[in-house]
Amino acid sequence: MITDPDGTILDVNSAFSRITDYSREEVLGKNPRLLASGRHDTAFYAGMWQELLKHGHWSGEIWNRRKNGEVYAEMLTISNVYDEQGSLKYYVGLFSDITTLKEQQRKLERIAHYDVLTGLPNRVLLADRLYQAMLQAQRRNTLVGIVYLDLDGFKQINDAHGHDVGDQFLIQLAERMKHALREGDTLSRLGGDEFVAVLMDLVDHAASLNIIERLMTSAAEPIHVKGMELKVSASLGVTFFPQAEVLDADQLLRQADQAMYQAKQAGKNRYHIFDAEHDRTVRGYHESLERIRIALKSGEMVLYYQPKVNMHSGAVLGMEALIRWQHPQRGLLLPGAFMSVIEQHPFSVELGEWVLDTALGQIAEWRRAGVPLQISVNIDAMHLQQPDFVTRLRYLLAKHPNVEPGDLELEVLETSALDEIDQVSEIIRDCRNLGVGFALDDFGTGYSSLTYLKRLPAGLLKIDQSFVRDMLDDPDDLAILEGVLGLASAFSRNAIAEGVETLAHGEMLLKLGCQFGQGYAIARPMPSKEVLQWLNDWQPDQLWSETVRLSRDDQPLLFAAVEHRAWIAHLLQYVQGEKLAPPVLDRHQCRFGQWLDGQAKTRLADSPMLQKIISIHESIHDSAEQLVNHKIGVEVKDFLSEIETFESHRDELLLLLNELMEHSNRD
Repeated sequence: MITDPDGTILDVNSAFSRITDYSREEVLGKNPRLLASGRHDTAFYAGMWQELLKHGHWSGEIWNRRKNGEVYAEMLTISNVYDEQGSLKYYVGLFSDITTLKEQQRKLERIAHYDVLTGLPNRVLLADRLYQAMLQAQRRNTLVGIVYLDLDGFKQINDAHGHDVGDQFLIQLAERMKHALREGDTLSRLGGDEFVAVLMDLVDHAASLNIIERLMTSAAEPIHVKGMELKVSASLGVTFFPQAEVLDADQLLRQADQAMYQAKQAGKNRYHIFDAEHDRTVRGYHESLERIRIALKSGEMVLYYQPKVNMHSGAVLGMEALIRWQHPQRGLLLPGAFMSVIEQHPFSVELGEWVLDTALGQIAEWRRAGVPLQISVNIDAMHLQQPDFVTRLRYLLAKHPNVEPGDLELEVLETSALDEIDQVSEIIRDCRNLGVGFALDDFGTGYSSLTYLKRLPAGLLKIDQSFVRDMLDDPDDLAILEGVLGLASAFSRNAIAEGVETLAHGEMLLKLGCQFGQGYAIARPMPSKEVLQWLNDWQPDQLWSETVRLSRDDQPLLFAAVEHRAWIAHLLQYVQGEKLAPPVLDRHQCRFGQWLDGQAKTRLADSPMLQKIISIHESIHDSAEQLVNHKIGVEVKDFLSEIETFESHRDELLLLLNELMEHSNRD
């Protein structure tokens, strides 16, 4: 577009007409203001003209309007043209339609900041909203409420009706809970059935209660999906900002999460407010030793029980006894809130004896009910190393004559056992002579030496949950897990995995040959009165029942799938700004590519499925290069489509790897 110094249009080309829908004849003699969209204020145009007068050119993005009224985005450059005497003669405007690019940018920003399923802000946007809320609260001298919400019973909906129904349920529930908040508040989905609400401009703590109760009510109302009426409840944890101590957003979320767990432990379908002052006391010195003594004498200490099962057959191996403090003011406290006070203190022996006596009494009670169950008890290192430990254990067993010694199993931390290995080894042998079993807890976190394992005659190795939790996406943790299972097999020991939090964790363990498990996917710790009902209701998921152990030859396939997932996760985290550098992009240098190259001389070499996997793997790396190019500023045609293609190939490859494992295992 060419105008005179007064802005009157002198000429336009055909591209102008194609973009704006105005013909040349319609705009000649007119002012470019006829294209104005109304989205820019006078200050915007004043700045543009000031730049033109000062530098002789202006460049930037601007929103204009086509003849049919449609608003579009354009990249515009305006240049001054002078005559031979240096006087301004024309303005020349060059522009291109960037509406599609802006739309792609908007969609990409939405993917990065909003949950795909519910449309709620995701963890990234939540962090920004919470940070802004904290700044605003300090400026206005108000409070921010942080509410961590976890649904009670959602897993049963997924298990009974499938993930499609579960997804529809979450979509409706998210919309309902969002309307329970005020304008200006934020509801975010962290993933699964966990949500966080940020409550703005609270004058005091009490101002949040009505909102919290509305949230609980909205979560508990029935939802209709595919002709079914489905219902859950919610457990909420609440904390506030500011506090006496300087805290960041992550610390506030951890406080709210901890309070939510307290609500769960107290019976669910309720809320619990985090006590910051008490938490400072706990972190400073926890509870005083004298208060814990009183708690033991007053009957405030209780045992909860978490099942240990054979995930394949469903057989219940027993229960682990876990101490809790039923505090009259604070509610149910986990060991982390008080046990460190008595660590390395003689009172730990007294408390340990109470746990043993109570567990043996519970075994006797279940035996009278016709339900013989083994209970495992964690033994503190100081307690175990008492000179009269075996004598006292013999006395407690005699105190409960209808309890078989084999009904009791003692668990000792691997790290504490290694400190006094000779003494601990002798005590374990003496206990086994009584008929009492022994387990090494948190195995893998100590030295895990072959020599130590040989000298500690424990019959069971409990694989630490830190390795189990991340084994689905971390090849190194999976390798450690396989190594521990190999050690257990070599030394004829049983192994049980802690931290089985999902069906996928259990499936992976079963494929590796670990049938024994313990964790939230099986059951959370529960009071003794709930155990018999749980036993009646328990059965393993069909996925676990149908999962068989992979042969040694096929286990590399399992590792290959995990390595591929880890590589994918790394790439997406880089694209989303969560990692500073991309993963290895060379398809032959990534760990999965190295595995593929190594199949050239194996029995899988001629498999059509393997050839398809190789082809898809190449396509994934091609897409990965495009995504990385986009991240570093290189224009990529149809970037959103590239993401969809990338994710589609990822899912297809993982599915093929799983099919290859099943096919190979059958062979």
